[in-house]
Amino acid sequence: MQKLSPSALAVVVLAAGAVSLGGCATKAFVRDQVGVVDSKAQATQAQVTAQQGQLQGHDARLGELDKNTREALDRAQAAGKLAEGKFLYSMVLSDDSVKFPVDGADLSDEARTRLMDFVQKLKSDNKNVYLEIQGHTDATGSKPANKRLGEARADAVRLFMNQQGVALNRMSTISYGGDSPVASNKTKAGRAQNRRVVVIVLA
Repeated sequence: MQKLSPSALAVVVLAAGAVSLGGCATKAFVRDQVGVVDSKAQATQAQVTAQQGQLQGHDARLGELDKNTREALDRAQAAGKLAEGKFLYSMVLSDDSVKFPVDGADLSDEARTRLMDFVQKLKSDNKNVYLEIQGHTDATGSKPANKRLGEARADAVRLFMNQQGVALNRMSTISYGGDSPVASNKTKAGRAQNRRVVVIVLA
């Protein structure tokens, strides 16, 4: 067997070292790249989890809304009226507080005062909001008559709010008649609560 000269032996050792170092460098590079990919994957998963949480929160908030409010949101979104599709708040004008006349739609002085305060709140909030004005009646009278009466009450509120500076194209009306009571129609107090207008504020 031929012996390697000292210089040749040095070359072999250096070459082996280079291969060894190259292998170590390659492994380190792979580890670095895997780490980067893992970090990106974790960040993406975190974003997905956050979005799922937001959607679940949105669904939960929708679930807390009453049926009429959810329907108002659906109608506004279907009509392309909402940018974000959110319920902000609502105001109720009911007979037990503002005295809608039986079988009538005239606004009492107290109802006008409350509506003026409500319009001022809308203006001070300076929000690009959309309103659905829902008219309701008690169970007295026929269904067609109650539908007309509910619509008349909602229209009276819409007209008054327009006179206070709310644009007509930011408001719509709907009548539920006597189909959506909040109290028993068997008592005078319950019927008074059912004779109402609900203003739903959406954004």
